[in-house]
Amino acid sequence: MTFSNFIPGLELSVRAALGAGLSVAFAQLLRLHYPLYAMIAAVIVTDLSPSQTRKLGLWRLVGTVLGAAVGAVLSPLLPPTPWTFGLGILAAMFLSHLLRLQGAAKLAGYLCGIVLIEHGDHPWFYALHRLIETFLGIGVAMFVSFVPKLIPMDKPLRQDP
Repeated sequence: MTFSNFIPGLELSVRAALGAGLSVAFAQLLRLHYPLYAMIAAVIVTDLSPSQTRKLGLWRLVGTVLGAAVGAVLSPLLPPTPWTFGLGILAAMFLSHLLRLQGAAKLAGYLCGIVLIEHGDHPWFYALHRLIETFLGIGVAMFVSFVPKLIPMDKPLRQDP
């Protein structure tokens, strides 16, 4: 393997790590209860292509809202079992496809699952907090996508003879 084969993996790793670290720092600064969800969102939405991260960012924000709402609606209706989590994730992801929300399905399923797993007695309150943390992570990932690439891949790397 050559050095150029490692560049895309390094680029994605740096962007995801930077987004994750900044998301946790901002979540702690804002005194959010679970910075973990901001970190996870930043890693999930980071794409190797910065333009793809930005392009899908809006859809991912919409998916976050949809997933939080589906989870909050279902949680008082269904017992917290593995089948409930599966059913909720299926419903949130399929609903995003039915609504033609390209790029929203994975975040919708993720947020719905989180709300169903740990909603406590106040699912809407819990969903709102997970929504805020996830929005933070997505926003930071979109911000990081504006950082120029470390090594532009449109130029060939210098190869020593």
